[in-house]
Amino acid sequence: MLERQRRLVTQLQGELGTSTHNSTLLQKQQATLTDTVLQLLAMGTHCNDIHSTPKEEPVIFRNCAEIFRSGVTENGVHSIRLPNSTRTVKVFCDMKTSGGGWTVLQHRRDGAVDFHRGWRDYKMGFGDPSGEYWAGNDLIHLLTISQEYSLQVQLKDAEGNEAYSHYDHFYIDAEDKNYSLHAQGFSGTAGRTSSLTQPGTQFSTKDRDNDRCSCKCSQMASGGWWFEACGPSNLNGIYYAGVSNVVRYNGIKWYYWKGPSLMATMTTMMVRPAGF
Repeated sequence: MLERQRRLVTQLQGELGTSTHNSTLLQKQQATLTDTVLQLLAMGTHCNDIHSTPKEEPVIFRNCAEIFRSGVTENGVHSIRLPNSTRTVKVFCDMKTSGGGWTVLQHRRDGAVDFHRGWRDYKMGFGDPSGEYWAGNDLIHLLTISQEYSLQVQLKDAEGNEAYSHYDHFYIDAEDKNYSLHAQGFSGTAGRTSSLTQPGTQFSTKDRDNDRCSCKCSQMASGGWWFEACGPSNLNGIYYAGVSNVVRYNGIKWYYWKGPSLMATMTTMMVRPAGF
């Protein structure tokens, strides 16, 4: 009987040890599970914080001058939002010329883009801001009536000579007034007289003639422009490369700088707020 009791006690001791070991494993598992639950709760709280935090709206600039003031000082293509509009457009910003901050409206450099286009193309704009382009008459109108702007025209001829014409005040009217031109306060090196036509001159294209000449200047001179009676300028004429003595009346013209025989390799029209 004593032997049986000893074996029973030994068996009970073994079962107790096993039970204690299993209990320890269970406690460890419970602890691990508790840690996992806490981590999941923390992750959920973090996700809620992320979703509840309002997203920052991207900064929208109205012109290249505002982009310049934000710290961007290198030339390049940027997006601007037109005044009183939800429309965002890409433009080239000249951040180097005469202090920078210029929104480029027109650029010619190699003749890659055809500028002999109709009214709608000139209204909406065409080309690529990183190369040759016309920003669009609607854009030019909305931009230049939103505040007072100055205009600068940069020119380079086939021999590498450069010049500019500056206008202290510049804007164009809306389409219902055929994008009439208004430019005052001329200065610069591209002639002693302004090559832009008189204030109030309307814009013309090959399919919408608004000039004061029976000859239809846009068809004769090519491109869309403020021709008046054909007038002393047309930066949107046919691009002729190289030096030539041939007078081409349908080429790029800035009469009071180079007369009728200008062979331009680069033209730029650009604006920025007056007093920048």
